[in-house]
Amino acid sequence: MVQAIVGANWGDEGKGKITDMLAKESDIIIRFQGGSNAGHTIINNYGKFALHLLPSGVFYQHTTNIIGNGVALNIPYLVKEVQSLVEKGVPQPHILVSDRAQILMPYHVLFDTYEEARLAGKSFGSTQSGIAPFYSDKYAKTGFQVSELYDEESLKEKVYRICEMKNVLLEHLYHKPLLDPQEVFEEMLEYRAMVDPYVCDTSAYLYEAIRQGKRILLEGQLGSLKDPDHGIYPMVTSSSTLAAYGAIGAGIPPYEIKDIITVVKAYSSAVGAGAFVSELFGDEAEELRRRGGDGGEYGATTGRPRRVGWFDAVATRYGCRIQGATEVAFTVLDVLGYLDELSVCVGYEIDGQVTKDFPTTGKLNRAKPVYVKLPGWKCDIRGIKNYGELPGNCRSYIEFVEKEIGVKITMVSNGPGREDIILRR
Repeated sequence: MVQAIVGANWGDEGKGKITDMLAKESDIIIRFQGGSNAGHTIINNYGKFALHLLPSGVFYQHTTNIIGNGVALNIPYLVKEVQSLVEKGVPQPHILVSDRAQILMPYHVLFDTYEEARLAGKSFGSTQSGIAPFYSDKYAKTGFQVSELYDEESLKEKVYRICEMKNVLLEHLYHKPLLDPQEVFEEMLEYRAMVDPYVCDTSAYLYEAIRQGKRILLEGQLGSLKDPDHGIYPMVTSSSTLAAYGAIGAGIPPYEIKDIITVVKAYSSAVGAGAFVSELFGDEAEELRRRGGDGGEYGATTGRPRRVGWFDAVATRYGCRIQGATEVAFTVLDVLGYLDELSVCVGYEIDGQVTKDFPTTGKLNRAKPVYVKLPGWKCDIRGIKNYGELPGNCRSYIEFVEKEIGVKITMVSNGPGREDIILRR
C-alpha cells in the first residue's frame, strides 16, 4: 500500500512529525520532489533534528529511505546530512538514491544567489539553495543525471559544453567569475565516489516492493500553494508539491497511491514572498510567532521569521482539494491555547464580492479576509490522548475547521513529540 503525506498550504505544516510517526508502520519512505531548500523538524528520543534532503524515516532501522528521481540531489549535502545524524547517535540509515535523480550543482546555488540580487526588490524570496536554476536546467535538458557520472568521456564533453553556455551568462549578465570546466568535471568525479554506495534503480526496487505488499510512504516538501501550476504563481517553488507528482517523482504507477494524508496547520504560516490573505502583523503576529511551532516560527532551512496568520479555510479547502486529500492531520493545535478568541478566515472579499473559492494570483492580491470568531479554550492541551478529553471550545474549533475544509480530520497533533497525537479514525 502506498500513502502520501503532503502539505495543504505554504509548507511548514508539520509534515516531518507526521511522517516520522507513520514511518514506524512503514517499510519504505520516499522523497519525491524538491531539494534541501526546506526542512522538516522532528523531535524524538535522539533529539531535535531539521531534515532537509533525507526522508523523515531515517530514524528507524527497519525502513528504507529513498531519494527519488524527482528530487534536486545536492550530493555533498546528502552526505553531510547522513554524517550529522550518525554523529548524534542515530544508527546509519538505509538509503537508496535513484540513478535517474538529477544533480544540483554548485553553480545552481551561485545563479540562484546572483539572480535574487539582480532582481532586488522584485525577487521571489528564494532560499538561494539553487532550486530554480536546477529545475530550469532539468527541463531545458542541460542537467546531469546520477547515471551520467559513470560515463567519464561523455560526462566530460557535456560538462565543457554546459560551462561554455553558463559562462556567457556569468560574464555578460551577472558580471561574475567564470566556471572552470575542468574543475567542475573533477568535482563531479568526487560526487560519484560520494553517492556510489547509495545508487540504485529505485523504480525497479519499488515495483518489487509493491508486488510484495510493502508499506510505502511518499513524503512531500512544501505545500499546495507553492505548486508551480496550482499555487500562488510566480511566488512558488520549482517542482510540483502535489501528491499526484509522487507517482512521477518516485517512479511508481499513480493508481498505487491509496491514501493522501494532507497536513493542515491550526493557524497559518509561510516563509517567503507571496499573497497571504489572513496574515497578522505587529504585536499580535509576534506573539503567535514566538509561541508557534516547536520553538518559534522560524524557517528550518533559512532561520527566517515565518509570516503568521489566522487559519485560512479558503486556502486550506483548495489545498486539500488539489492534493486529493483522503484525510487530514491537524497540527500545532496546542500553540493556540493562550488566546481568548480565535478568528477563522471563511471567505475572501474581492472587488466588493465575497467568494469561498481560492482565486488566481491577480485576484488573490486584492483579496481581503472575511472572518468568523470562535472562543478560545485558554488552557494547555498537551498530554491529552483522547479526543473527548479536549476542552469543548477546542473540539468546536476542530469541528468548525473540518466542516469548512470538507475533509475528515483523523489526527490532531497537540505537541512536538511523536507521542503528542490524538487519533480520531
